[in-house]
Amino acid sequence: MRKILIADDEANMRWVLERALTKAGYEVETAEDGQLALERAAAEHPDLILLDLKMPKLDGMRVLKTLKELFPELLIVMMTAHGSTSTAVEAMKAGAHDYLLKPFDIEELLITVDKALQVESLREQVDYLKGEIQNDGWQLVGKSEEMLAVKQLVERVALTPATVLVQGESGTGKEMVAHAVHTLSPRAKGPFIRVNCAALTETLLESELFGHEKGAFTGAHARKIGRFELADTGTLFLDEISELSFNVQAKLLRVLQERTFERVGGEKTIKVDVRIIAATNRNLLAEVEDGRFRADLYYRLNVFPIAIPPLRERREDIPCLVEHFLEKLRNYGQIKTLSPIVLTQLMAYDWPGNVRELENVIERMVIVSQGKEIGEEGLAVFNSSAREEKKPALFLLPPEGISLEEIEKSFLRQAMEQTKGNQTQAAKRLGLSRHALLYRLEKYGIDPHWGM
Repeated sequence: MRKILIADDEANMRWVLERALTKAGYEVETAEDGQLALERAAAEHPDLILLDLKMPKLDGMRVLKTLKELFPELLIVMMTAHGSTSTAVEAMKAGAHDYLLKPFDIEELLITVDKALQVESLREQVDYLKGEIQNDGWQLVGKSEEMLAVKQLVERVALTPATVLVQGESGTGKEMVAHAVHTLSPRAKGPFIRVNCAALTETLLESELFGHEKGAFTGAHARKIGRFELADTGTLFLDEISELSFNVQAKLLRVLQERTFERVGGEKTIKVDVRIIAATNRNLLAEVEDGRFRADLYYRLNVFPIAIPPLRERREDIPCLVEHFLEKLRNYGQIKTLSPIVLTQLMAYDWPGNVRELENVIERMVIVSQGKEIGEEGLAVFNSSAREEKKPALFLLPPEGISLEEIEKSFLRQAMEQTKGNQTQAAKRLGLSRHALLYRLEKYGIDPHWGM
């Protein structure tokens, strides 16, 4: 609930404004003179002050200037009588957000207050997002059955308010899924706020999530708005949720149950309307069974689970992912294409780093390749990356050269041998339909039961 301080020496005016603002859902404090206004502003930390120009002890202009020195971001709306327009302009120059000319009606007051608080919320969101890397590639790229199933789940849950738990190996695109759910939801116009739960200590994470009041701990020199407040009316994405301490887990559980919390060091209960999407690369149920994660929180988070398969289990997505990344890197110069032999090797590799590793390799290939087509230079980059991962590519180009037919036959044999003759699985590994696999096996005279 937003708090408003009314500073006016007229008792009737304070009573009318307090009644109207309380009825509109605001928490209201009052002050009858300038000195008291300063004291209550410092003690109560209101979200907005309605400040009369003429008051005893300290006039409104002096109170305004003092408050702006102490709390530069504090919203102050001046109230002045007709004929004081020049003074109102002076107040705006001194830092007032807006002004109201007396007499004004209640509807005008409520509109002015609402607009001021909306601007403040947007400012807080913008301040946060300035430090964020914007991600405009939320689209889920892939045509495999596995990714089509993920897309269907995203489309279904996006239209509901359900909490989502995204699980998958590192680099599979869990944040992309979370962003897709947000973008396709009725909350799309609201903020999408990210938190990496593994990147901060327990104390800092609590402050990041819930915010803190000035003086709450050493170094808390000013009030901080937490990510829950920033995400109000939008989506909060909690990545690596398994890394939360039990203390923070308990506080998160309360927010999920009641949609309320207090800032660190604060007493005011804050209510938010936030959708939670959590993600983890661990088996969260196993974490519960091992006593490392709260069971009650797990069941609160696991309302709608989405599992993202690793890239090695959906190799047929590699060509369209490559195309997507090449298009994304067009600002590096001309758009490049991949030679068939390079694509064949990419299709055969296991990609322990999943989609993130593939994107990094493609970017390095684009940088080192001179022509329009990525060929030998790209292969050198790929083979170097594979060795760094200690997972060598399944096929290395021999110095004396080799025909594409021999490469294709080699991969067909490898696929059949690795899957012990399972034609469906072999076709899947090679990004082929079962019919296309059988056609190629017959073409090269390879036993369709090879490896059995």
